[in-house]
Amino acid sequence: MAKSSASSGRFKAFALLCLMLVTLIGVVGGGAYVMHLDSIVREKFEGKRWAIPARVYARPLVLSKGEQLSQEVVEEELRLLNYRRVNGAPSSGTYAIDGSSLFIRTRGFSFSDGREPGQLLRARFSQDRLIELASTRPGQRGDVRLEPLVIGGIYPSHNEDRILIQLKEAPPYLVEALMATEDQRFYQHIGVSIRGILRAVWVNLTSGQVRQGGSTLTQQLVKNFYLTDERSLTRKTNEALMALLLELHYSKAEILETYLNEVNLGQQGRRSINGFGLAAEYYFGQPLAELSLPQVALLVGMVKGPSYYNPRRNPERATQRRNIVLDNLYREDKLSAPDRDIAMKRPLGVIAKPAAAGNLYPDFLDVVRRQLRESYQPDDLSSQGLSIFTTLDPRVQNAADAALTTTVARLRKQGRKLDKLEGAVLAADLRSGELRALIGSTGTFTGYNRAVDASRQVGSLLKPAIYLTALSSGQYTWQSPISDAPVEVVSDSGKRWTPQNYDKQSHGDVPLRTALAKSYNQAAVRLGMTVGLPAFINTLRQLGVQGDLQSYPSLLLGALNQSPMDVLHLYQVLLTGVRSPIQSIREVVDADGQSLQRFAGERRQVVDLSDTYLLHYGLEQVARAGTAASAYRRLPSQTVIAGKTGTTNDLRDSWFAGSAGDLLGVVWLGRDDNASTGLSGGTGALPVWTDMMVRIKPSYHAAKMPADVTWEYLDEQSGYLSNAECGGVRLPVAAKSRPQEMTACATGGIPGFIDSMVDGVLDLFR
Repeated sequence: MAKSSASSGRFKAFALLCLMLVTLIGVVGGGAYVMHLDSIVREKFEGKRWAIPARVYARPLVLSKGEQLSQEVVEEELRLLNYRRVNGAPSSGTYAIDGSSLFIRTRGFSFSDGREPGQLLRARFSQDRLIELASTRPGQRGDVRLEPLVIGGIYPSHNEDRILIQLKEAPPYLVEALMATEDQRFYQHIGVSIRGILRAVWVNLTSGQVRQGGSTLTQQLVKNFYLTDERSLTRKTNEALMALLLELHYSKAEILETYLNEVNLGQQGRRSINGFGLAAEYYFGQPLAELSLPQVALLVGMVKGPSYYNPRRNPERATQRRNIVLDNLYREDKLSAPDRDIAMKRPLGVIAKPAAAGNLYPDFLDVVRRQLRESYQPDDLSSQGLSIFTTLDPRVQNAADAALTTTVARLRKQGRKLDKLEGAVLAADLRSGELRALIGSTGTFTGYNRAVDASRQVGSLLKPAIYLTALSSGQYTWQSPISDAPVEVVSDSGKRWTPQNYDKQSHGDVPLRTALAKSYNQAAVRLGMTVGLPAFINTLRQLGVQGDLQSYPSLLLGALNQSPMDVLHLYQVLLTGVRSPIQSIREVVDADGQSLQRFAGERRQVVDLSDTYLLHYGLEQVARAGTAASAYRRLPSQTVIAGKTGTTNDLRDSWFAGSAGDLLGVVWLGRDDNASTGLSGGTGALPVWTDMMVRIKPSYHAAKMPADVTWEYLDEQSGYLSNAECGGVRLPVAAKSRPQEMTACATGGIPGFIDSMVDGVLDLFR
């Protein structure tokens, strides 16, 4: 018996020892596990909490007194920025109209060179010009920039997107609505709330609706920030422990601000819409600070299920949920009954097309990414919160897109050759080379960007370089005659080339200006062979044309492959004489608002100003009286148009490149399989270009005349100097090309060559 008792005592002691050991292991292990969770909580919360995508902006519209800028254009820009028109005094993000005046309450924006503050502006217009700009901001002088339009982003692999906000930027009722609906005791509990769980169960059971959840805001943040949606006891335990640790280390304000930026509020495709800042723009097209009470309530209601309560797909369900949030505010004495009832009657106000959550202009953004890859690592672009300020003008981009879409749709109905018609459109500032618009396809962007990747023969687009070569030699004027008779060129190998005109006709002797305006092939080849292929190729190099330029006569008629972007650069140089890179980016700014890089390519004058001016005049005649004359039937006569049509063999490619005022545009139409389209430059590309310019309404600026160019009357037959009384045609003439001979009429009856001889003899005695 004693032995049994001793044995029992030893067993109890052993069992107690084991229990103590297990408890010790549990305490140590549990403590270690809690410490592990603590390190996870602190590391992410105190470090870089989110990978913030780069946001890409269009150029800001600058309001400047005296600028050629119509009220219609400014209104269109405001609509693109989702400003709302109101009656009476505007609030932030709204505008009002009073006759020829716009009253705009701007939102303000932080640029790298300083913040443009929000202010009330009065802009008055007359005859498409901004004649008065006044502001309520003391000391405001000069130009005012509107905030730039967000056109897309460069996203991390997990495709989360957000706009970070500070707690102080939250609009009225946002925090109160969250508390009333999601966590009424947020400021009292320590991360978890037993009372809250029990109360939520009671309210949900008695109301028959899911009005409240049991998790605190801190627990919700932990689940979204650290954990997964797995439904298990382990995950719930971790959630509670981590919520307690989060509350131990950080203030309620820090937790709440992180929650406002972390919570998921929607999905577009593969990209997640996180935080109230982005959700406000995604659903309403407005900054969070501008949201009204019903809009705030809708977003708060979506916290429980952004897909289930999606206002675009389930408006009735979303309305019911929003009204529950409004009623919760009333029940918590944060809202009066009349205000609740008024808010419940308001429409959802969700914009039809999601804003700030997609790449609005993927073709243009593709070019931006290509340029950025030269200077930045992919991870930096997708996670450092950079701001990319581009050169894109949304009005020009939208006009280019509409013009291409409309024209191609019309052409595709004309026959089988055109059912696979494709196109590209580019537009740039003629002087700076800043890219204003780029369209690389007629449909959804698939990654193949024809504006930069399609290399096609350019045809007659190269002809202006022939005429530039001739004019720069000092031996020709626009009135100099050139034969358009049939021409035959024999190569060194004995191969014969006999180019023909588009109309299959010959036109005898014609002045240079007519040969270019009508795009006569025979005259162009004769002129090109006269000035010489080496000189022509040298001109192309001077203009920036790269690649292998073979010294074949067919090069004169455009036997050269170029992309639409290459052509844009070529014509920017042809029309200005200045060579500079085409830029799609102005500046890259870091998350703190500091400028990292400004993009300003080197500008170099490569063509004499007088030669540029003369060539510009010749290209104006293409539109006035040549192959592009149809453009003036739709554009105002005072518009200065200068450009050239281009057509390739068998009508495979249709081109037009030219400027209207300060805007340069290039259009290409063709088929990807290089089959014939049956379209010339004038019947395919030119209508797209014209439609784009009609929508844009470009400026009327004329080219500035250099000092060594004068306008002279030249005899139509001989090209000699004449005068107004003797007839002839008035043309710009460079000093180096000014004819020495004068017509007999202009000299009072003395033949010009005799008059020159007399002057020479008299010079000997002076």
